[in-house]
Amino acid sequence: MNREEYQRYFVEMTHFQDNPFHPMVWINGEPEIGEEVYIGALSEINAKGAKVLIGSHCDIASFVSINCADSHRKCIGLSEEIERKDIIIGEHVFIGSHSFIKGGAVVGHHSVIAAGTIVEGVEIPPYSLVIGNPMKVKEGYYLTKDKG
Repeated sequence: MNREEYQRYFVEMTHFQDNPFHPMVWINGEPEIGEEVYIGALSEINAKGAKVLIGSHCDIASFVSINCADSHRKCIGLSEEIERKDIIIGEHVFIGSHSFIKGGAVVGHHSVIAAGTIVEGVEIPPYSLVIGNPMKVKEGYYLTKDKG
């Protein structure tokens, strides 16, 4: 079986929509994804009900969740609706494996989200390094080329 046949069967057996990335990338809704973006296997982009924009030349590792929705208030009876917020990821952003980008996040261009980081719904300046849980933002970390 070739890649196209495998992907067609996979789409038929799941609710994953066909995508130009890895067949096991789950894309829900209609995110806007720029040119030359890499998205690794078992990553999720949930844009259902909100605007999710991923700029060109981004590298999104495997096991990353970019999710505009937060249903906890609905689940525990404090809301009738799932809360959905836009997500904007600038160009040339690297997002490490097992990271989670929450609704409301705006990630500035040329930034790095370290592996395992939970990005809150805040604005992150360009050229930043974001690391940890709770996240720490090192603004301007990548303004000079001598960073590893």
